[in-house]
Amino acid sequence: MNSRLMRALRLLALAALALGTTAAIGQPTYKVGSTPTGVPFTFMDTKTQQIQGAMVDLITAIGETQGFKVTVEATPFSALIPSLTSNKIDIISAAMLITPARQEVIDFSDPVFPYPEGLMVKADDNKAYKSLGDLKGEVVGVQVGTVYVDFLKKNGEFKEIKTYDSIADIIRDVGLGRIKGGFGDAPIIRYQLSQRKDAGVRFVESYEPKMAGFVGLGMRKTDKELMAKVNAGLAQVKKSGKLDEILKKWNLK
Repeated sequence: MNSRLMRALRLLALAALALGTTAAIGQPTYKVGSTPTGVPFTFMDTKTQQIQGAMVDLITAIGETQGFKVTVEATPFSALIPSLTSNKIDIISAAMLITPARQEVIDFSDPVFPYPEGLMVKADDNKAYKSLGDLKGEVVGVQVGTVYVDFLKKNGEFKEIKTYDSIADIIRDVGLGRIKGGFGDAPIIRYQLSQRKDAGVRFVESYEPKMAGFVGLGMRKTDKELMAKVNAGLAQVKKSGKLDEILKKWNLK
């Protein structure tokens, strides 16, 4: 075998070794479903056309601790669980409450943070609402696909419950007087109203939440290994103070 051929074979062997090493250390990438309308937890940045927010930062930080990357898919809230169970996405990272009904279909990570419901009414409505009973006989709004839909149907005596695609749509109709009040995730309502001083809508501080729960990251029941990674990463992110840093960045703490 001449020296030129031997040299070529050595180069091929080195190239194959390099490729094998790269594959061995390559990071897996998981598809993450996040809603485009859940400011500040998940939302579509119109400048970059990318989903951003606290829950995007969180799953990215978890991935960094556990050696995986994420690509974020814009997914309507009502489609998150169906997209997960049909393998279109691998992880749900959005403002999704851990509930028994949802746990029958998917698994959740350890709790991320507490998350109560909130009420909003017109800014010139000064009534000190405390409970659902204070809105008896009224028309109220709620975001489609959220746990609040069934909650309101079971616990309130409303004239009508209208469903909306986003909190922003509810804010609009409350401000216009089309509905008496709107329900949704308290942190999202607070944040969006802080960014829309001209909406003519106020957050009802006197309202006493009845559904205070916890947000979690969702995964398929078969993805036990991924769940273990996410929980380990979440624990690290909490312990290091990174979670607090993320919440402060988005005015949630």
